[in-house]
Amino acid sequence: MTDEEMRSTVEGLLDDPRLAKYVPSYIEIAKSAVMARLFPFRDDAEWGNVPTKHHGRACQIAVYLVNRRGAEGEVSHSENGVSRTYGSADIPEAYLDGLKPFVGVPL
Repeated sequence: MTDEEMRSTVEGLLDDPRLAKYVPSYIEIAKSAVMARLFPFRDDAEWGNVPTKHHGRACQIAVYLVNRRGAEGEVSHSENGVSRTYGSADIPEAYLDGLKPFVGVPL
């Protein structure tokens, strides 16, 4: 998935033109999170090393991050029958499940 395709996907899922200006930044954060999980011991890993099947995961993470904008680190919130609780100020582990690290022996 190209950066433009990722941006289009995230913007489509958000369905709010007011949030479009944040999308590129959050996509980069999501891509970094995916790469950190897949290549935990490589500082030189690039997005081109990430298998295409994981690109959608980065889009899901970006949508999550944009939707949490302004409520970062919120532990509990109730209003008009809606309750929110965030167990972590970071990306929930559920979004990173299924991303198995690549390992190997350094040359």
